[in-house]
Amino acid sequence: MESLVVDKATLLERIRTKEAVVGVVGLGYVGLPFAVEKAKVGYRVIGIEQNPRRAAKVNRGENYIRDVRDEELRRLVAEGRIVAETDFERVAEMDVVVICVPTPLTKNLTPDLQYVERVTHEIGRRLRPGQLISLESTTYPGTTEEVMLPILEGASGLRVERDFFLAHSPERVDPGNRRYTTKNTSKVVGGVGPESLEVAVAFYSQTIAHVVPVSSAKAAELVKVFENTFRAVNIALVNELALLCDRMGLSVWEVLEAAFTKPFGIMPFWPGPGVGGHCIPVDPHYLEWKAKELHFNTHFIALAGEINRKMPEFVREKAYRVLNRLGIAPSRARVLLLGMAYKRDLEDWRESPALEVWRLLEADGVAVRYHDPYVPEVVLGNRVLRSVPLTSEEVSAADLVIITTDHSTIDYRWVVERAQAVLDTRYATRGIESEKITLL
Repeated sequence: MESLVVDKATLLERIRTKEAVVGVVGLGYVGLPFAVEKAKVGYRVIGIEQNPRRAAKVNRGENYIRDVRDEELRRLVAEGRIVAETDFERVAEMDVVVICVPTPLTKNLTPDLQYVERVTHEIGRRLRPGQLISLESTTYPGTTEEVMLPILEGASGLRVERDFFLAHSPERVDPGNRRYTTKNTSKVVGGVGPESLEVAVAFYSQTIAHVVPVSSAKAAELVKVFENTFRAVNIALVNELALLCDRMGLSVWEVLEAAFTKPFGIMPFWPGPGVGGHCIPVDPHYLEWKAKELHFNTHFIALAGEINRKMPEFVREKAYRVLNRLGIAPSRARVLLLGMAYKRDLEDWRESPALEVWRLLEADGVAVRYHDPYVPEVVLGNRVLRSVPLTSEEVSAADLVIITTDHSTIDYRWVVERAQAVLDTRYATRGIESEKITLL
């Protein structure tokens, strides 16, 4: 046990004095902002990004993540504080390795941990005593201890809590949020044991204002999937309310705006064409899958997912109602989608419901085009779809304009004036009076 005290003490001192070398695996929406925050306070950061184009951009000081300031990345790269590699050969130089890789779902809505497992094997083969490994990728409770730990110990011959430290600290990135960033968003940390927890808390406390220790890595994993499940369930509730209001001839937007004036006991959530992004459509299914292992059915989660996945079909239904009023058959219709990103003022189109709306319309013979000032192109199946310019000719040529993302850079009054008809799924036309507008 004496070696543990020495190893841990040395690592804690290196963390405290900013002499520790920090490795960040995956320089995407989570990893690159994290790397920049660590480098800003004095750590030397080695990023591992297996996309060679992204790695090359980082090494040139070229930013590709909206939540990172261009000038900060350029300065940190020029100072040698951040460097990107495409392989794992420098893992032994790192005192702390933070993993920020994707955790998608399979087509059957089951967890796909191939990226976590692959990275863990690479790290395990190079693991040395005195390192902290922290997983930030969102996953089901038990992943860190049941999947990662056996790989790390088996590949290295080292033992956790004696030779190295292992923790889970789920990312809480909200892309595009200017108020809450990596630095001022409280950080939940759980270790596989008390030694790992102490080291992980010490590390995260260097750059994050408020660190919240929990009893285990499994508890930390559950915290994150619950947070996103909470959002998914509440979004499903207002989406279902939108379906009901449609049957009742009421405006769901009017009802919700009035309801949200109550100063207590309620929290604003809004309906839309579906849910998108890397968290809300995915994370609840991780918890649902884990619960089934315990012979427990998570009814709310399953129902919420079902409702949210049906919203693109409801958009199609309302679009056809509008076209029918205009006397236009879907097979002869031309539709312009405004917005392909899953969220306003963001370039991220992962799991965007607009993609499913496109697919559903096109399957019925509708000629579909899209405009998005942040998303020049997207991939649908094996095709690349490209944004068209938002011109008077493009808008007026469409039989129907569907607002699928409420980007603040678009002048919706201008759009309404030139469009033949508008279906607004985001309430982007709030305050605009026109018979052309149909709300979700």
